[in-house]
Amino acid sequence: MLSTVARTVVPALGRLRVTSDPGTDLAPGSIVAANHTSLVDPGVVLAALHRLDTRPVVLATAGLWRIPGLRQALVRDGHVPVHRGTERAAASLEGAAAALAAGRVVLIYGEGGLPRRADSGEAEPGPFRSGLARLALATGAPVVPLGQAGSRRISSGSTAKQVAGFVTAPLRRPGVHVHVGEPVRLSGDVVTATARARRAVVAAWRIAADRAGHPVHSPGDFTATA
Repeated sequence: MLSTVARTVVPALGRLRVTSDPGTDLAPGSIVAANHTSLVDPGVVLAALHRLDTRPVVLATAGLWRIPGLRQALVRDGHVPVHRGTERAAASLEGAAAALAAGRVVLIYGEGGLPRRADSGEAEPGPFRSGLARLALATGAPVVPLGQAGSRRISSGSTAKQVAGFVTAPLRRPGVHVHVGEPVRLSGDVVTATARARRAVVAAWRIAADRAGHPVHSPGDFTATA
């Protein structure tokens, strides 16, 4: 249901293009690792994966399960809540492993959160948390790197700016690009595997940013927000 909503809504907000590397395969039991830049980009990623005939299980912040109406949809579609900073956090990886074993594709954001900046530009994905690597190493699932660029031009910054961006996006129709890279198999220790997964996602994101026509800035070019 969420994939269908994303497929319907996202094209109204911007011009979405989806590309992939030769040999890219979103096989059952794969992990899709994406960069996270905006509250909008989960919809962008779901819409892109829908075009590739993939409807993933998403690992998302547990707070979404407290929203009336949305909770029922999340539960029905089998998505997995992440209770960050609690003793229940590890349970999300167990839920993801079960979904992989059942042949589902699992979507996970390696950074584990949004960047703390107010601009609408593109910047390299931040450090990855270890959950992605631990899941891949424990299950042997291939990791499919996904880079998306342009979501922050739909909505970013303060709450007021995010709302304004979302409302005006159908008129502005910013370009949004999603690029899916070739799957990688992680090995070694968690630190090594995490670094390799991040490099693959950064490479996919650079292609997306370039094809979307968005300049890439260094972290020092931006003003952080609290």
